[in-house]
Amino acid sequence: MDSAAIGTAGILIALLLMGLRVPVAVAMGLVSFFGLVVMTTPRAAWGMISAVAFDFIGNWSFTAVPMFLLMGYLCTASGMTRTLFRCMRILLARLPGGLAVTGVGACALFAAASGSSVATASALARIAVPEMLRHRYHPGLATGVIAASGTLGSLIPPSVLMILYAVYAEVSVGKQFMAGFIPGIVSALIYMAMIVIRVTIDPRLAPPLEERVSWGAVWASLRDIWPLPTLIVFVLGGIFFGWFSPTEAGAVGAFLALAMALLRGSLDRRAFLRALGQTASSTTSIFIILVGTMLITKFLALSGLPTRLSAMLLGVSTSPLWVIFAVSVLYVILGMFVETMGLLLLTLPLILPVANAAGIDLIWFGIILIKLLEISLITPPVGLNVYVIKGAVGPLVPLDEIFRGVGWFLVMDVLTLGILVAFPGLSLYLPGLM
Repeated sequence: MDSAAIGTAGILIALLLMGLRVPVAVAMGLVSFFGLVVMTTPRAAWGMISAVAFDFIGNWSFTAVPMFLLMGYLCTASGMTRTLFRCMRILLARLPGGLAVTGVGACALFAAASGSSVATASALARIAVPEMLRHRYHPGLATGVIAASGTLGSLIPPSVLMILYAVYAEVSVGKQFMAGFIPGIVSALIYMAMIVIRVTIDPRLAPPLEERVSWGAVWASLRDIWPLPTLIVFVLGGIFFGWFSPTEAGAVGAFLALAMALLRGSLDRRAFLRALGQTASSTTSIFIILVGTMLITKFLALSGLPTRLSAMLLGVSTSPLWVIFAVSVLYVILGMFVETMGLLLLTLPLILPVANAAGIDLIWFGIILIKLLEISLITPPVGLNVYVIKGAVGPLVPLDEIFRGVGWFLVMDVLTLGILVAFPGLSLYLPGLM
């Protein structure tokens, strides 16, 4: 059998295993090992597996992953999420659909401290969704807004997916972080505008709040929220101005989150240990997937499939827009069935050579991929963020209602994606200043 055919068969088998809910790392590891055995020898395959695992996980840049995760878990454990939503509610509640707009704003701010879409959605779901349902918001809007806004955790830095992409694509992690800042804000503003327009047209979606807020309450809420914006500005500002590297920023952010939580007296021993446990569990899962990814990269490189795919796509057109269109179709289809991180890491060995050959800026390309992954987080039937919201609200809102609720947000995501493709400067302006 031709080596490229072996590579193609390996990818299809890996996708099939993932569709059958075999863990991503196991699926990629098994396919890689047996593929290497077929193309080389069992001894050579074992040698590659041991070398890849040690060399890749030893990459210093990956130490940022557990640190940023710990920063987010500490913020959640110390109650910063709850004070954040309360403050945003006071500031934005008077807008049409004010609580839904508040949910977007709170998710955007918390995303800059959590680094994870799932963590952002999970943290806000138990606070924002019950509050909106209590004020008679349409269940689809109440749940859909948090499911969709939670995806901002992948785009607004620091983002775990961005770290993985930047290391794999061999681009600056700091520049990749800065590239996501303006697109993340644009995404949040488009969500907010859509909510305000929809509720203005149909007020039944979100009845207006009757309560009045004094200036004293505004200042009190701002005093409660100060640790989170301070943490975000210090960490992202430090990366932007070169005070410390993204890897060091993770450690600085985790230390500051711990110090602020202790200063506020909102972190007890049990919550601290829970944050450490969650960090260890998430980091282990990510690193196991990374090992599987590198194994399948070696397998595909040996098969020559990425080169064949690159030649095939560029044979149609060498236009960057054509490449982005083809990749978008691939991600939309696979994103319906494959978990986000697995999708990114499984496809990078195939699509990065194509992007390089087409002369696409890899930092801009990374933002496009992250936005496509955000879309996959809320598309049926997998839609991981939707299931996170369902787990938080229980029987209060049916699953099909939540999927209907994210429909308008999916339309806005496609609009945002079009804007990011049409105006690369939105992604490349801040990295260009570094």
